[in-house]
Amino acid sequence: MSNLELYKYLPQLPDAALQEFTQWCILEQSTAAGLEFKPDEAKLKNLEPLNYIKLLIDQFMKVKPDPIRAGLVAVIAGQQADKHNLSGLAAMVDFVALYVKYLIPKDGTNPEEADQILAKASQHQYDKLAEIAKQHGVNL
Repeated sequence: MSNLELYKYLPQLPDAALQEFTQWCILEQSTAAGLEFKPDEAKLKNLEPLNYIKLLIDQFMKVKPDPIRAGLVAVIAGQQADKHNLSGLAAMVDFVALYVKYLIPKDGTNPEEADQILAKASQHQYDKLAEIAKQHGVNL
């Protein structure tokens, strides 16, 4: 299952579930990409999901241990997310999930290893999204 298309499920989810999935992608899954990110919790406190997600993504995108790689990954994730034609929160969550997923294959991996790593990251994202969706009463 190398090409799980999470974007198809995102519009079905309530804003709170999208917020939870975004938090997971940024705070937990990004560590697999070697990113250490600590959000400014004081700025995020008591925000509605739309503003919370926007601010969390903004803070996260400023963390670039390798600016060239992060920039290239952002372009790739942005182009792919644009093709999905989502809007609002779903579009933002789609972008950040793709961005984090594409950051995971580290330097030095060959294309086959990178594909395997991406497939595993996709499956991990889908599993977490399905778990969060279920908690919010949505079956994927």
